[in-house]
Amino acid sequence: MQNSILKNTILVTGGAGFIGSNFVLQSMSYADEKIINLDLLTYAGNLQNIKSISGNPLHVFVNGDIADELLVSSLLKKYNPKAIINFAAESHVDRSIEESSQFINTNILGTYNLLEATRHYWNSLSEEDRKLFRFIHVSTDEVYGSLEMTDSATTEKSRYQPNSPYSASKAASDHLVRAWYHTYGFPTIITNCSNNYGPLQFPEKLIPLVIVSIFEGKILPIYGNGENIRDWLFVTDHCSAIRLILENGKVGETYNIGGNNEKTNLEVVQIICSLFDKQLPADKGNLIHPQTNKPLVSYSELITFVPDRLGHDKRYAINSSKIQQELHWRPTESFETGIVKTIEWYMNNRDWISEIKTGEYSKLRALQ
Repeated sequence: MQNSILKNTILVTGGAGFIGSNFVLQSMSYADEKIINLDLLTYAGNLQNIKSISGNPLHVFVNGDIADELLVSSLLKKYNPKAIINFAAESHVDRSIEESSQFINTNILGTYNLLEATRHYWNSLSEEDRKLFRFIHVSTDEVYGSLEMTDSATTEKSRYQPNSPYSASKAASDHLVRAWYHTYGFPTIITNCSNNYGPLQFPEKLIPLVIVSIFEGKILPIYGNGENIRDWLFVTDHCSAIRLILENGKVGETYNIGGNNEKTNLEVVQIICSLFDKQLPADKGNLIHPQTNKPLVSYSELITFVPDRLGHDKRYAINSSKIQQELHWRPTESFETGIVKTIEWYMNNRDWISEIKTGEYSKLRALQ
């Protein structure tokens, strides 16, 4: 059977989640291609994220699971995409510690099914189309494990040392993707990114949690002593890197994507508090500390240290020189510029936050 790829069509998995929806929105703003958006709409999947393109004929949303072999195979047969970009994943470390089974099902078994269904599709293509096809697997720097302060940033050749159920499941999925390339010649590319932040991030992650907590006058919880270090990458910078890799990345390779913004969790929270102190001064809003009942002078007074997360990695740092040198990618946002844009987005989208808080957004899932 000789299929012909529709060269302007890609299948995006997890395209209603945080990073996936940002990629879809960015692509739809300038790329003349059709996007088939497959998302299971678990708690972090939100159709409001892609509401602005709901009527666009170049965007087709499909509510479904990457672990559903029949569904994936039917989508490939129907739309003949030139590429798959796999954003679909369970990604919250705390949730993986409390209940790991969904991480195994989605991140490992789901990736396996996606690989197999796509490999069979790829084998049905003409030789020319097989050369054009790409499978981009989006992963995390957490697979490399924790670093000490004196350790060099991880490179694409660093040893995998995952320490949480989440990062272990992502490491396993990476190994599957790599094996499918080396065993079958299947044209895969793996990306490992640092901590993303920006618009549309579900409010369980550190930065949106702090922003929303400030809106609500709640305490700002920080694990341990707040000295855990992460490299922060603005989400649209990440999306532009994925686009470059899709267009010019080398098959079989891995690319690290980092923001060059290492900061402790405490520094991140303090920066956010400082920005809010300038925009919405606490001492002018008659705000009261929820625990001491004293008037707030600064939002930083809301910072509260809580018992540390189990197995909390001390430091992540990523060396992204490979993608910078080979594909000429650079992050355009510093943390200072990116965090301002992030705060502005959440300030201007209180309804989006409210619908998540009340569970209203989940009603849209029931309609699918």
